Amino acid sequence: MSSPKRTSLTIAAFVFVAVLIPIIVIVTAKNQFGLDEMMGPELDAGFIATWPETADGMVKLADVNKDDLVYDLGCGDGRIVIAAAKLRGAHGIGLDLNPKRVEEAKANAKAAGVEHLTEFKLGNFYKDDFSDATVVMLYLPQSINYELRPILWKQLKVGARVVSNESDMGPEWPAEKIEKVGTKTIYYWTITEEQKRKAALIPDRTDA
Repeated sequence: MSSPKRTSLTIAAFVFVAVLIPIIVIVTAKNQFGLDEMMGPELDAGFIATWPETADGMVKLADVNKDDLVYDLGCGDGRIVIAAAKLRGAHGIGLDLNPKRVEEAKANAKAAGVEHLTEFKLGNFYKDDFSDATVVMLYLPQSINYELRPILWKQLKVGARVVSNESDMGPEWPAEKIEKVGTKTIYYWTITEEQKRKAALIPDRTDA
């Protein structure tokens, strides 16, 4: 085979592989995560599972008890709400935009024997009412935590606790406690009268 022809075939093979790999990645993401796109237009964050020891650590840091109502905003497969139910007997609600994740969370709760303590539903935490929460759990990108900060201040009652995996709330709301769980950093806050006063001065979102 002549050198120019061999070169042309090599280039064609390279182009084919370069086009094929992204397609395979997208198809795999659809099959695994149930997304219409790798980051669908309605999804603010892709699903990354919380490590079991991190979920347990978040429950302990929040000092969850059987009288708490724990919300996980962007609950994924439900493991944080399930951990709160298994470890402390707490009731919990998980919100997620992805129907496949919601169904998976329900199945996981049933398998863990805490189906009676948990509820998982489609929801948009920018719009939904979670003001009855005594504990809110988060595993979201930093930018979304910043957007959620005033919503948490507005919705939650004084004394409610917030725990976030990996992302803080910025200098406007320094964490009261910071702990390491393995390689992960988790942050803890409580809602105080100061946050409620600040919340009263913040206009409601109109673009959510």
